[in-house]
Amino acid sequence: RNKGIQFIYQVQGELPAWVRADERRLQQILINVLGNAVKFTSNGSVTLSIRYQREMASFEIRDTGPGIPEQELSEIFQPFARGSAAHVGATGGTGLGLTIAKMLTDLMGGEMHIESMPEQGCVLRLRLFLPHIRNALAEQVTPQVQRIGYIGTRQRIMIVDNEKNDRELLASILEPLGFQLAQAATGVECLALLTQFQPHLIFMDLAMPGLDGWQTIHHIQSHQLSTATIAIISANAFEKSADNGAGIRAEDFITKPVRVNELLDWIGQRLSLEWVVTAANMSVTTPAIEAIAQLILPEAPYLQALGELIDLGYVRGILKKLDDIAALDTGYNEFVQVMRQHAQNFRFEAMKEVLRKGMAT
Repeated sequence: RNKGIQFIYQVQGELPAWVRADERRLQQILINVLGNAVKFTSNGSVTLSIRYQREMASFEIRDTGPGIPEQELSEIFQPFARGSAAHVGATGGTGLGLTIAKMLTDLMGGEMHIESMPEQGCVLRLRLFLPHIRNALAEQVTPQVQRIGYIGTRQRIMIVDNEKNDRELLASILEPLGFQLAQAATGVECLALLTQFQPHLIFMDLAMPGLDGWQTIHHIQSHQLSTATIAIISANAFEKSADNGAGIRAEDFITKPVRVNELLDWIGQRLSLEWVVTAANMSVTTPAIEAIAQLILPEAPYLQALGELIDLGYVRGILKKLDDIAALDTGYNEFVQVMRQHAQNFRFEAMKEVLRKGMAT
């Protein structure tokens, strides 16, 4: 979206509900190859197609980027081989994304190869053996728990990263959960925002032009500009175990690509949060009911009108009604904020649950 290119997702045939796989490896493979396609595509589209037959999953990632010259294809999976297209879109990075993806694919016994026509884009094909989990085994699989918010006052998080796409990715994860966010593209910008924003938590990238991450952290600490917890989010995993004078522990060093659940686990621990969770086959949990009970809701006619708009899935109307409710009384602000975040992310079931539990209490 930020680059103005289209993302297309295609499923050919039926996919199984559950397969047996190394989840972390599979996630990193797909993140790396999709991220690479997006990085080198300046216009047009990136398409992800998936087909599953006879326990074999076939992924195809097709982009409309500049393509790879034939003489470079044989080396594209070698470390740091970013090719002559590396300048496209002024992209950064280590050039290890495809190398790591290919290595993990080999470890999982799969196949990966790329076809390309210069100026016509690339097609990356990935095949992995992912056994289908059926019947009784599937029932034993723990349902994916989804965090939809947290109990208590709103927490403020500052994201410092010179890569806009990386900042926006974190924002798209954190904002719907109710966090108040500020973004800074440089260390200098971070220092200028600190006093005004007063974050509870700072996510700091390391490789930034001018004042880098370590220098920014040193300035914050030496001048006592903030008492916020600081975490490093960086693609440079080599610095994770290295000594640093900033007191950043290895567990406070988060490597890119970010794993969402691990990131949220870390945030929950550092900020002592009690998450509001739900899952595909469960209703909102008891902590969620307690959280909803703390919200101040408007009178029944407003809730009824809001509920009708939610049933229609009419986002613009929902947001307008929430503006009307916010204008009634500042006491409704947190309710409006929670509902607005759900609406902007099309979480209509979560909104209905808030209304049901809120009206019940």
